[in-house]
Order: sequence, then C-alpha cells, then structure tokens
Amino acid sequence: MGEPARTTPAAPGTAARAAYATVDLIRAKRDGVELTGDEIRWLIGAYVSGEVADEQMSALLMAVYFRGLDDGELRSWTSAMVDSGERLDLGGLAAPTVDKHSTGGVGDKVSLILAPLVAACGAAVPQLSGRGLGHTGGTLDKLEAIPGWRAALPPAEMLAILRDVGCVICAAGPGIVPADRHLYALRDVTGTVESIPLIASSIMSKKIAEGTGALVLDVKVGDGAFMRDPADARLLAQTMVALGAEEGVRTSALLTRMDTPLGRAVGNALEVEEAVSTLAGGGPPDLVEVVLALAREMLALAGIDADPATVLADGSALARYRAMIAAQGGDPDAPLPVAPYTRTLAAPATGFLVRLDARAVGNAAWRLGAGRARKEHPVSPAAGVLCLAKQGDWVEEEQPLLELRGDDESRFDTALEALGNAIEIGPEGPDPVATVIERVG
Repeated sequence: MGEPARTTPAAPGTAARAAYATVDLIRAKRDGVELTGDEIRWLIGAYVSGEVADEQMSALLMAVYFRGLDDGELRSWTSAMVDSGERLDLGGLAAPTVDKHSTGGVGDKVSLILAPLVAACGAAVPQLSGRGLGHTGGTLDKLEAIPGWRAALPPAEMLAILRDVGCVICAAGPGIVPADRHLYALRDVTGTVESIPLIASSIMSKKIAEGTGALVLDVKVGDGAFMRDPADARLLAQTMVALGAEEGVRTSALLTRMDTPLGRAVGNALEVEEAVSTLAGGGPPDLVEVVLALAREMLALAGIDADPATVLADGSALARYRAMIAAQGGDPDAPLPVAPYTRTLAAPATGFLVRLDARAVGNAAWRLGAGRARKEHPVSPAAGVLCLAKQGDWVEEEQPLLELRGDDESRFDTALEALGNAIEIGPEGPDPVATVIERVG
C-alpha cells in the first residue's frame, strides 16, 4: 500500500483554518506511515487549542498504540508537548539541579525521603509530582495528608522554596505541558495508556519543561508495577534516557523490583509516617536500599561527591524535609489522620511468607479509599494497609500479617476480597533478591 495523500501546510499569511487535514494524519499513522515533525507539531498544537476534536485524537492515539512511534516521531512528539506550554528557568540557582521520577508502585514513598536527602547533600531538587490512579499511590496525595500542606505553587514561590530549602515537591502548574493533561485524560478513557512511546513522552515532556539539569528514572518492574515484563521496563527506560539526552538533560534509570510492597506502609498518611521514620534513621531495609541507590545515582549525575547514607543517618535530611513541608504551608509536627476502623488478615498456616503480592495489596488499599479510579475522585488520607510481616519472614498460623485501615466499614469486605490470593506460605523461604535490578544509561 502506498503512502496516503496528505494535505500540505498552508502558506504563511494565508487564512486557512487548518494546516493539515486531521483525518489524513490518522489514516497515515493507521497505515504505518511515518508522520513528519511539522505534522506532529501541528497536531499537538491544534489539539490543545481545540481545533482537533477528542474523537479524532482518540483515533490517532489508538493508531500510535498499535503502530508505535519511531525515534524521529517520538522526538518530535515529545518536543511538541514541551512547546505546548512554558519551561521553568532554574538557571539562577547556585546548586546543580537533579530530579527523580518513578513509574509508580505500591508503598513507593521514596520521593518523600529522597528529595530532602539529596538536597541535604548539596543539590537542588525540583520535583513536579502527580496523583495516584488505580493501585499505585501518588506523591501529592500522600503529602496532602499533612495538615496545611499545599501542592499548588506558583512558579515564583516554587523557585523561592527551591532556593531557600533546596527541594520542593509540588504539582505541575497549568502552564507546564498542557498537552500532556489533555492527552493523559484521553488515554485513560480510550485504553491507550499502555504504550511505551506515549508513556515516555508523557513523563519526559514534564521533566524537560521542569528545567532540571539531570534526571534519574526509577522504573518499577514486577507484578505490582505498571511494567510487569523486565524487557518492557528496560525498553521504556532506554527510550526515556534517550529522550532526555536529546534534550540536553543528563538522564539515567534504575530498574527496581515491585513484586511485593516497598516498605511496610501502603496508603497516604501511613506512608508519610514511614517516610519520616526512615529520615529519622529507621525504615525497612528494602526501602532504604532503593532510596540510597537512587540518591547515589542522582548525586553522580549532579557531580556532587557526598555519601547519602551518612547524611540520612545524621539527621540533616530530616531537617530539610521539615523545612520543605513548612515552606509549603504544612505543619511537620501536626498529628496525621488516623482511620477509625481496622481489620486484620491472619496467616493461614505456619511457615515462611513466600509471597505477598504488591498489586493485590495496592488494590486492597485502593478499595479502602487510599486511591482513586479517576483523577477527579477524592482519596482518604487515613485509609491503607500495614504489612505486619514481609516476604521471607517466618510466621505462625493465625498471626496477623496485614492490618487494614479505613474510614468506612463497608469497604473492608471488598478489600479483603482483593487479598484473596495475595499470600503464599511455604516450608522454605524465597531466594533473596536485590531490590535494584540494573542501571540503564
């Protein structure tokens, strides 16, 4: 089949309503024809302006889902998304800038620890974060469990906090990559979320627009992750690292394991509490392992010679966290919300806890109210699940393994139903595995 005919851009100064016929671009991508950079830039801009209808962009996204984007198309797509809004200018900061992004996991409160830790080591960490959807939690939802804390900051205030404290975790403002907000919402309702080029361009466009000089990606792999297949996770990591390099952002990625919840707490206030405990020198070993691995990678990209383990132990990271929370209107000393109702799930037998499935635990926390099915839904700050035992522990029959917490007793039955096949007890413990799998970049 030959390449379908496509209209050419209108000549400069003409009053043509559209530079391209959208249906021509849909047909071209549907039939496996490469879109040009000009076509992609026009398409993204016209969609944001409302000239391209949702149903047309839905068809185009489905074509991308099945046909993919080659390297040139992906670079143009990502660049067009960045150019749909404003770029933050962090050039006035004295410290080198470096950020981290996670593809999402269960119990992943790493950002709450990592941003102040790396800032205490001498970097500036500007972290634009998001909200949770489905079984994975969102960093902003967790921090909003702290009384008074604000996610929405105007750029001037964000820069002031970054300059004064060294780290800030906040929502992307409306001027940052507006194309991504439109496209993400559309992908969510059209079954096109699971596309590596669309995931990569969504993540990297926001990070490029953020203005950071360096970026470390935490790509989760396993049953509780968005990417269950290591090969898919590696491809996503490689794709994002290449996009960062193309835009002048020093970028690397770590593939980290997400078969079982990270740490012991799953839920918003529960994870804040565990993050603070880790900053105070405690914290589960698997969580500390991931935090330190990412911190070392971030500091290396930023060109800073510091030992994050020492800084985590000496209390300076905790002080930086408290300063960040206070600067964003939160009270670091305020009591966190506590759920009024609890239920426990006991071990069905005596033996080793061979498996504690992350996705099932995440779904249980979601059903208790800790997560949302759609972006506009509210979340419960107090709901969640505490893992009273970790994979590899010896447990006795009827010993409590999980503590479920919620605001609404009617939610417990469906949450327990989600945990139906989450636990496996056996006579021998699982082989120990490293939480950090490999580095890409």
